[in-house]
Amino acid sequence: MEPQSAAITKLWEDFKSTGSMDDRNRLVIHYAPLVKYVAGRLSAGLPNSIEQADLVSYGMFGLIDAINKFDPARGFKFETYAMSRIRGSIIDELRSIDWVPRSLRAKARAVEKVYTKLEHELLRTPTDAEVAEELGTTEEELQDVFTQISFFGLVALEETVAVGADRSESVTLGDTIPDAGLGPVGAFEVEETKQILAQTINRLAEREKIVLTLYYYEGLTLGEIGGILGITESRVCQIHTKAVIQLRSKLADPSVSSR
Repeated sequence: MEPQSAAITKLWEDFKSTGSMDDRNRLVIHYAPLVKYVAGRLSAGLPNSIEQADLVSYGMFGLIDAINKFDPARGFKFETYAMSRIRGSIIDELRSIDWVPRSLRAKARAVEKVYTKLEHELLRTPTDAEVAEELGTTEEELQDVFTQISFFGLVALEETVAVGADRSESVTLGDTIPDAGLGPVGAFEVEETKQILAQTINRLAEREKIVLTLYYYEGLTLGEIGGILGITESRVCQIHTKAVIQLRSKLADPSVSSR
């Protein structure tokens, strides 16, 4: 991303000092490509019935909210701050329209429960063969299940997961991106959350860890990740879904996530 121009810096100063809607609208227009970028990344893994134009409209609410709340004086990069809010806005709307069929949700929960159960019993991440056997299916059929729930998996990390000693706190990956409005205590909590997620991700198998890191932290698309790993985009989608389920199962079980 190129350094912010003097004109945009001045526009931020004017908006924050006056609250002018004209200035805000000019900022919205300037940063609108961020919405299209985030929507494009999400739409790549969603059913064709969900239009990218709809995702863009959902994301605009997140962009406007980010512009209203952002404080340039704190020195954070607006693009990073805004992309988290845009993504969250799109995900919230997808949840509200309940686009994931109940059958897919049931499959995702069943697989996640098996991972949690086996990890607790085996004291390690179970193999595909072990998971398939517990589910009463074959490894090939298990991969088909990952494919079927892959659309659900693309937003699964935005679902809250419990952390903390008593599992009473809820966080998402989006929460690990610094908020310009955070004070010292809030900044510490974000850093602690980052460490919890990083430690848990590091306990995944190497390929799953690479896919999550490249997708969520490096901003690559599933297709780009496939090019790096030398596999198809659909296979990356399966690995991503499997990694998400494993991550959620580890975070859901304190004894597993602490290993």
